[in-house]
Amino acid sequence: MRRLHAPIGRRSAEGFSMIEVLITIIVLAFGLLGFALLQTMNVRFVQSANYRTQATNLAYDLLDQMRTNRYQAAWYTNASFAAGTVPRAGCSRPTGSIAVSDNVLRWQCQVVQALGDGASATVVNNNGRVTVGIAWGDQRWDKTNPDSLTTFTAETQL
Repeated sequence: MRRLHAPIGRRSAEGFSMIEVLITIIVLAFGLLGFALLQTMNVRFVQSANYRTQATNLAYDLLDQMRTNRYQAAWYTNASFAAGTVPRAGCSRPTGSIAVSDNVLRWQCQVVQALGDGASATVVNNNGRVTVGIAWGDQRWDKTNPDSLTTFTAETQL
């Protein structure tokens, strides 16, 4: 029987070399790093979208309360408040016969609980044209101006 030998100077391909393994690990590391960055950005976007959804729902909640009580809609302009003036603790949900002032206090507490202590609101009723603006701090986006506010404004005619 004849034996076949590989020519001298040539090695047969047997497995992976260390350089191939190193390059594979580097490519995988960059891919995982990109995935981690994508996840952190996703968390930022989701939290910001949640705040915007909460602000939208709260503004429309107050507008709906004003629509159902049109004769006393002007009283709801007392719902305006500045940042830091409504405490998060001590909010209650009254039952039974509820006055407009109770609804306003409940709504203010909901705004602060949903959007943080830095949240504020303005409610303007100009001859039946009502504007509700809710502002909150969404500092994760602007590193140069971390005290900037994000504002949602809803306007309707009663």
